[in-house]
Amino acid sequence: MAKHIARKRFGQHFLCDNDIIDGIIHAIRPQAGDKLVEIGPGLGALTVPLMANVPHLDVVELDRDIIERLRRTHSAEKLTVHAGDALDFDFASLGDRLRIVGNLPYNISTPLLFHLAEFAPQIVDMHFMLQKEVVERMVAQPSTHDYGRLTVMLQYRFEMESLFDVPPTAFDPPPKVDSAIVRMLPRVASEMGAYNITTFAHVVSSAFAQRRKTIRNTLAGLLNPTDFAKLELDSQRRAETLSVAEFVHIANYLTNKESS
Repeated sequence: MAKHIARKRFGQHFLCDNDIIDGIIHAIRPQAGDKLVEIGPGLGALTVPLMANVPHLDVVELDRDIIERLRRTHSAEKLTVHAGDALDFDFASLGDRLRIVGNLPYNISTPLLFHLAEFAPQIVDMHFMLQKEVVERMVAQPSTHDYGRLTVMLQYRFEMESLFDVPPTAFDPPPKVDSAIVRMLPRVASEMGAYNITTFAHVVSSAFAQRRKTIRNTLAGLLNPTDFAKLELDSQRRAETLSVAEFVHIANYLTNKESS
């Protein structure tokens, strides 16, 4: 079979280190009854060992050459290839209790993570290879450089853990950045608590719009001095010092204020 040439426009870097592949499969621990979905199967580094552990695997792939290769190599009974962009894919169409895995294209990782968050109720867990810098932002704690909008929005919906790092040499072609494996576990609805997710997202986005400014300035269009006093919140703080729970508290205050 002809060698597939990685395409820059798809952000393709194919995993080829067997030790890393084994480590990822060990972290996922696929079981026979799992509903596994792989995003961006590429040349099958994870696809083949995943298929060895489950009776059927769903994959989402955009590259037409890879789609053809996958369909030619694997039977439809073992593998269903969903041709299209994962950013537009309706993961809920695959049912409930999904376990989603993948080596995500780094050029679309942030919007893809936000897209996947919409399907959290249908998901058991997710294991992804991402740029290490992105994983560090995902799992960051308040009052650190990496803590930001991505952190808060994802930590609101998921418990997350950085499992291990992956060097550029594990890929062909090697990327210019280090990578890491992250595990994401959806939180139950009772743990999240925002009355209105749109209001919550707006508060978070506004607060981090200008990181160096205090929330008195970044949230000026939402909160006045009286509001800060009622919230018992120091308006001189910056967004990166606020916990996820504090963002929820602000959003719920605004939701109640609007409905009163």
